[in-house]
Amino acid sequence: MSSGAPPAGPSALGLADLVEHRSIVVCCGSGGVGKTTTAAAVALMAAERGRRAVVVTIDPAKRLADALGLRGGLSNELRRIEGPWPGELWATMLDTKATFDALVRRHAGEPGQADRILTNRFYQNISGALSGTQEYMAAEKLYELHTERGFDVVVVDTPPTRDALEFLDAPARLTRFLDHRLYRVLTTPTRLYLKAVNVAAQAFLRTASRVVGGEVIGDAIAFFQAFDGMEAGFRTRAAHVIELLRAPETAYVLVTSPRRDAIDEAEFFASELRATGRSVAALVVNRVHPRFGGGSAADADAQADGATGPAVAGWRNLAELRRVAEREAAQLAGLRAGIGSAPTTHVPLLAADVHDLEGLRVVARELAAPAG
Repeated sequence: MSSGAPPAGPSALGLADLVEHRSIVVCCGSGGVGKTTTAAAVALMAAERGRRAVVVTIDPAKRLADALGLRGGLSNELRRIEGPWPGELWATMLDTKATFDALVRRHAGEPGQADRILTNRFYQNISGALSGTQEYMAAEKLYELHTERGFDVVVVDTPPTRDALEFLDAPARLTRFLDHRLYRVLTTPTRLYLKAVNVAAQAFLRTASRVVGGEVIGDAIAFFQAFDGMEAGFRTRAAHVIELLRAPETAYVLVTSPRRDAIDEAEFFASELRATGRSVAALVVNRVHPRFGGGSAADADAQADGATGPAVAGWRNLAELRRVAEREAAQLAGLRAGIGSAPTTHVPLLAADVHDLEGLRVVARELAAPAG
């Protein structure tokens, strides 16, 4: 299986180079642009190059399973996809609660601590539904697959753009929460300390008790007290995840389509990514209309003006198709300028949606073509 550090100048790498030299590829983009199919095709490209690859989706929809031609969908368990490639292709779907449960068991410091947390009603309610939990567990799943499962490359299919940014920030948010004074209040069982904390924290607890009920608050405090002593492990793990998401071995692939709204979202994500000190390593534009020759729409119109009979309609149709392609290219110009030297790969509009491995291999071949 191939491995090794990425060559110098990572922004100049094409997508095929990324899947050969990077160990993490994060696919980001708005909904409906073919991001899931792209992520699956990138993992397939890696397997075809002899690497042990896994694609993980954060989105609970069945699009990844459909793209891989899998009946019965995916779960938190790894599933191997067999095919005629020298490497390995695996897939999994994030199960937020199962990942959280495993993390609790990992960091429990004494016998019975994990059981006290896992059976706590507050934990059972928040472990799969609390805002930010899914994003952090996705980052944790990425870290686990990368460091503990022996994969050469992990490909992540993130939620739509703005939720993908939550995924990138989730480990840092967890660290900030563990450092917050309110967290220390909730993990300290003595009434003496509760009397010593600031009035705002006490007011918060009284208000919360009136809104959701004292029993719920009691469960919450019991949970945080049971959690006491585990925060060091969570904080250390979060720091490792943050480091991994910023490491040179991690590549961010921005996926879009020529639609104006999708391009706007892609420009937003590229800007936000730059603000965090990261950059887009490659751009994939799906469902691009072909130009049909090297001429322009104006050239085809000129030919139509000089033609007679049925040829006039043929040239007019060609002119319209070229206008669509020219409009798409113009709309993409600003995005391409905003991502610097990151290569761009165009995947043409296909006759049908991808719903099996053969269709996925068609997309993989397009992605493997030299980037612009």
